[in-house]
Amino acid sequence: MLSVEHNDPINAKILAISEDKIEGFVREPFEEIARRSGVDLDVVMARIAAMLRAGTIRRVRQTLLATNLAEGALVAWKVPEDKIDSAFDWMFQRDPFSGHVVLRSTDTVSAGSYYKLWTTLKVPRGFSLEAHCELLAKKIGAERFRLMPAKGIFTLGVGHVRRKTIEPGSKAEEPAKMIPVQIVDLTSQEWNVLLALKREFSPEEITPTPWAARANEADVSFEEFCQVAEELSARKIIGRFSTFLEHVKPSAGGVRVTRFNALFHWAVPAGREIEAGGQVGRHHILTHCYWREAGPEFKNVNIMAVAHGTDKQLLLDHKAAMDRHLQARDIPVSYTNVFWGGRSEIKPSEISPHVYREWLAQQAKS
Repeated sequence: MLSVEHNDPINAKILAISEDKIEGFVREPFEEIARRSGVDLDVVMARIAAMLRAGTIRRVRQTLLATNLAEGALVAWKVPEDKIDSAFDWMFQRDPFSGHVVLRSTDTVSAGSYYKLWTTLKVPRGFSLEAHCELLAKKIGAERFRLMPAKGIFTLGVGHVRRKTIEPGSKAEEPAKMIPVQIVDLTSQEWNVLLALKREFSPEEITPTPWAARANEADVSFEEFCQVAEELSARKIIGRFSTFLEHVKPSAGGVRVTRFNALFHWAVPAGREIEAGGQVGRHHILTHCYWREAGPEFKNVNIMAVAHGTDKQLLLDHKAAMDRHLQARDIPVSYTNVFWGGRSEIKPSEISPHVYREWLAQQAKS
């Protein structure tokens, strides 16, 4: 019987690579995980498939930098208390364009703390984020929403197993480089390859040369499929090949990957967002770091970052180290806060224009 817990020594070696170390498109992703982890290929594939079946890994997929493929934003929703759970369920179950759905709270009543429902949203090019949110607001009974598109990305990864042992203040030697958000155009063939590429793997698909079947699905040769994928990767449309751990709920054996999910907020002077984001984003504990404009209701927060952990005080120690680092770099912070994640569900946001048109037609009928 194979161990399926993330903290099993062999699984931990595999996950330390497979969570967020396989950058871009790789023709033989499982071979690459085996090579870099030092674990035999057959063992890597058997363990990943077993963890996927058990729910320890919630999905295995090629990630896309969807910010470059579809209009996107973080959205904070003000929903009456008696509607918050039904609003959460609607977003998770009935809106394929909302990805992360999280209930958040602050330790004290503070700027924006009445925005308790937070989602990430993508709508395909040619459609409106604002119009989508207006439609959702009617469906869930939201009183207000705040759209916060990313202006730049400093950090984007997972790596929960690897991050468990990181000390507060641990950071890269250089500031994080900002990836600007720029929507790109794709040909119909590129869309076909991309849609086949991004679909989640079933346990049965954890095999050598996993892209061969996807090439058939896209109706191109294996070589053509790989060439298109490599070109998309070079254009920064493809992110990582990743195994995503179930980090919100305990495993079947009761083991948790994380307990706390912290969304850190900082307000820095206009014109210093790229500098501040680079300094915050270099800290190893962070899974996400963005430049987003939150507006006056959130005291003009413009740098946001996410960290996960099993110890709340340790996450606050990480935040304090970042605050000290900004101070040491003479970057003024007029306001800062932490929003803690509670109930949470995560799914990949749909980005297909065709699916979006079908969904809109369904909503018009309901």
